[in-house]
Amino acid sequence: MSTTEQSLVTDHSQATADAAHVHGQKYNGTIVPDKSRAERLMSFDPEAFGVPNGREENWRFTPMRTIAPLLSLDGGEGGLVWDVPTLPQGVTFTNVPAGEASLRSVRAPGDRASAVAVARSNGAMSLGIAPGTQVAEPIVIGMSGKGEDVRGHLLFEIGAGAEATVVVTRTGSGNYGEFVSVDVGENAGLNLVLVQQWEADAIHVSEVVAKLGRDARLRGSVVTLGGKVVRLNTSVALAGEGARVDLFGLYFADSGQHQEHQLFVDHVAPHCTSRVTYKGALAGAKAHTVWIGDVLIRAAAEGTDTYELNRNLVLSDGARADSVPNLEIETGEIAGAGHASATGRFDDEQMFYLRSRGISEAQARRLVVRGFFADLIREIGVESVEKGLMVAIDAELEQVASEQRAAGEE
Repeated sequence: MSTTEQSLVTDHSQATADAAHVHGQKYNGTIVPDKSRAERLMSFDPEAFGVPNGREENWRFTPMRTIAPLLSLDGGEGGLVWDVPTLPQGVTFTNVPAGEASLRSVRAPGDRASAVAVARSNGAMSLGIAPGTQVAEPIVIGMSGKGEDVRGHLLFEIGAGAEATVVVTRTGSGNYGEFVSVDVGENAGLNLVLVQQWEADAIHVSEVVAKLGRDARLRGSVVTLGGKVVRLNTSVALAGEGARVDLFGLYFADSGQHQEHQLFVDHVAPHCTSRVTYKGALAGAKAHTVWIGDVLIRAAAEGTDTYELNRNLVLSDGARADSVPNLEIETGEIAGAGHASATGRFDDEQMFYLRSRGISEAQARRLVVRGFFADLIREIGVESVEKGLMVAIDAELEQVASEQRAAGEE
């Protein structure tokens, strides 16, 4: 939908949501999908997928020509610069051979780009946390591109009863295809923060797949501010009874940027909880964001409690936000299920109110956007990252203001 033409606001609540938004039909109060999200192909063989042309459901929003290099089995010989801190006892960061890395991944890739990433990465880097290890301070790992063509395979392996916060920052430039596996053991907790602050010409296509054991907890935060095209797919399987996942996302797209986030929360086991909250801001010509949120509640997942929310704030003409929430339910024995999606323009009345009290237009815009993102930033739980994000968002707003001034001068 083009937000320059109108403002789209939708709000869908509880398991009885309109079937048009879940791609299925209702039968005795339960939504029966036309085709289950879980039926999509998963394979380590890139050729099993073929080369997508953009007409496929999971590729229809993506600029295919731009990401074409990451779909090819050629290339990928470049590298990244890693910045890994001194790790505490019980934490390791090691190289895993290719065959073993595939066996240790929680599942196979779900698209050609991530299958190519595995095939061309020549192994994986694994961050392992031993069972019972309690890591007090955040583990911050930096990845910086040197403008090269790179493929990567990452493993996060959290042992039973372990607790840790891990932050991964992506900076620099390059074409980067990636497959990330996250295995959270029984009664373990992981706060995983992925920050994309690439240079303006970077292309990043990634799939993150996670599996949670019994009573496991995952807090996953995704922050996307840079790059020409960034496409992050996140899939979480709540495979053990009593598991919980909280997924947060913050993105800001400006002129010419494409930022895409697709999510799949798979409620496999009973009595699990999931919460998804993603917010994005857009400004400038051809800024484009895509959010797709799929939730599947399987027949065995009785007692499920799930909710997903997406909000988009359009700051200028020429920007487009696509938001698609989907809910698929195979059992009526649930605690609650719902989703909400809204896309709206910057509020002119709010701007007038602030300007009438002596606040400049630039400062008023900053206050509104800061307020829009504030609660989400607090959820990250890492003070240094939270402070850095406020600075980065201010820089994005200053760039928008500078482009608007230049356009006015012309």
